[in-house]
Amino acid sequence: MTENTKFDREFLRSALSLAGKNEVDHFLYICDTPIPAEEFRGRPARKKLVYAVTMPKLAEEHLAKKVRALVIPAYDYSRTERVKVALVSALSQGAFKEGDLVLCMTGKVGRAPDTLMQMRIGGSLDDRVAIEGVKLGDEFNSQVVDALIQLALQIGQEGFEGHPIGTIITIGAHNTVMEKSRQMTINPFQGLSEAERNVLDPKIREAIKNFSVLDGAFVIREDGVVLAAGRYLSAADEAVKIPLGLGARHAAAAGMTSTTGCIALVVSQTSGAVRLFKGGNIVLELHQTARRT
Repeated sequence: MTENTKFDREFLRSALSLAGKNEVDHFLYICDTPIPAEEFRGRPARKKLVYAVTMPKLAEEHLAKKVRALVIPAYDYSRTERVKVALVSALSQGAFKEGDLVLCMTGKVGRAPDTLMQMRIGGSLDDRVAIEGVKLGDEFNSQVVDALIQLALQIGQEGFEGHPIGTIITIGAHNTVMEKSRQMTINPFQGLSEAERNVLDPKIREAIKNFSVLDGAFVIREDGVVLAAGRYLSAADEAVKIPLGLGARHAAAAGMTSTTGCIALVVSQTSGAVRLFKGGNIVLELHQTARRT
């Protein structure tokens, strides 16, 4: 983190003053460097503070101090995308609720926050995404969905051994999805116990990253158990229209989610963007400013 200038400190104090107003429910501070304790003296904003940090250890340190915190990927997103990723993570963990006004402060990785945004949960994040679309229903485990969104972002950013890759991950309605798909290659998860193939285990998420080079989709149960990799999704729906420029993976995800109760994450091989489909529609888009090379 570069050293804060006098103006940076004044900007932070102004943000804290705004965060203390009665209308604001949460102050989402997207930065690895903590706010100095003296800045909170006499300010009600501290009770509203939620940190979004890029390292689990930092989040644990905040939680140990009874300060809410969540972890987001460290990749080089635009400021809007960083806010979006943090909001989705917070929503999936139940930190915010419908109607809450969230004051978000963010900036580029490694620099002092320089951007302040207000977001009403349930209002539009931008022309493409409404945050209420991420409310997926009680049948989906929020921890599983959040872990898979983060995993999809990693796949989109890193690829495999420097090469860009794309993939599909379906979540839920597993019996129907399996009926409407077929195995294209050997299923690497076959024969493992359920405890050994749950995506809440970091080792399994790492395995999914490695197996993303396989053609086909991952099929994952609502509770996070991986049922298969390398599935060809055959649930087509001609009534479903996807935006121009999106290819076969997105069409397959749109079709499958329109004809079953599953949701699907698609990682674009071309751009690394991550799109979440529900009911045949894109309900979340996350774009990255640059991929690792």
